[in-house]
Parts: sequence; C-alpha cells; structure tokens
Amino acid sequence: MRIVLVGPPGAGKGTQAQYIAANLSIPAVSTGDIFRANVSQGTPLGREAKTYMDAGNLVPDEVTIGMVRERLAQPDVAGGFLLDGFPRNTAQAKVLDEILAENDTELDVVLELKVDDSEIIQRISGRRQCRANGHVCHILTDAPKVAGICDECGSELYQRDDDREETVRHRLDVYKEQTEPLVGYYSERNLLLPIQATGPVKEVTERAMTALREFGA
Repeated sequence: MRIVLVGPPGAGKGTQAQYIAANLSIPAVSTGDIFRANVSQGTPLGREAKTYMDAGNLVPDEVTIGMVRERLAQPDVAGGFLLDGFPRNTAQAKVLDEILAENDTELDVVLELKVDDSEIIQRISGRRQCRANGHVCHILTDAPKVAGICDECGSELYQRDDDREETVRHRLDVYKEQTEPLVGYYSERNLLLPIQATGPVKEVTERAMTALREFGA
C-alpha cells in the first residue's frame, strides 16, 4: 500500500504514522527524517539544504522534492510506504504523482486526520517542557505534581514559543491555506479517507485501520 498522511499540526501524525505503518508492515517515511538523514550524511542535497537552514531560510521546494524522490527510489519502499509531511500543497502533490508514475506506481489512499481547532490549540498550548532535560508534560492531561516544576528532575517547566496559542493559531491558518486545496485535490480523485483523530492513540489507530479496510485500500 502507498499512503499519504495529512492532518493539522498537533493531530498526532508522527505517532499514527508509526503505528499504522507497523500494522501494515510498510515503512513510515517522514520528510523530517529524510532531511535529518541527508544533512547528517552530508549528501549533496543535504549540504544544499543546510546552507538555507543555517541562514534561517526555508529550504526550496526543489531541494525537498529531490530528497523525497531519492528516498522513494530506495528498495525498502518498493512494496509500499506511508508518507508523512509530503506533499504539503497541490503543486507538491502533482510532483509526487510524477515521481510515482516514473516507478509505475500510484497512491492507494490519502488518510486525513481530522481534529477540531479548539482541540489542537488545547493539545499544543498546554504542553510544558523542562529546562534541564527536555521532559514534556501537559498542564491538563499530564499535570505536574507541583505547578511549574518537572516531576522527572525537579527543574523549571516552561512553554516553548512555538507552543504559544497565538503561534498555534497562525500554524493552523497556514495549514488551512496550504492544505484545503490539497484535500480537495485528493477528494476529487476519490483517494481521500478522513478519520476523526481524537481520543486515545490506540483507538485512533484502530479507527484508521478499520477505515482502510472498508475503503478497500
């Protein structure tokens, strides 16, 4: 099976990608992992990406696409994959179609994790991280025994800038701007499979697996 996973920030894509891929015995392919691997291995694309990242600039689409193209040409994905983090827009979706066509394959399904904005904001803005060791807790679902203090090591807890509510709202706005056309693109091709991604992780995975079976993918 060849699956693309889409969903807003905080929907649990990284976690669900691992569980769903394991259930299907296919590799989970994350663009974040692809980036890190290319940079750490010093590949030509990795070195090019690093020059942009070191300057605080966005890595151009053509570099990202080059990395994805190389990753999807590797033997371990010949029998299928679950792709998380790409495509992010319709233009990238069309490039992915071209990459797969070059290998005489095509997508089976696009799994959309759906979560209400209010839930996303609560999930992300409630996170706190300790300054000493990076332990993470949540003020509502995993509250520390002493407010502002890490249960694990006793250091101060703080809220990361990208977890602040105003930042989360902006990330959601960007996601909607980029992804709603993408969702429509796959829906028109009868590839879109939306599932509710609220509740315990295991329940979301089971919901996804049931939906995939019913979809016939």
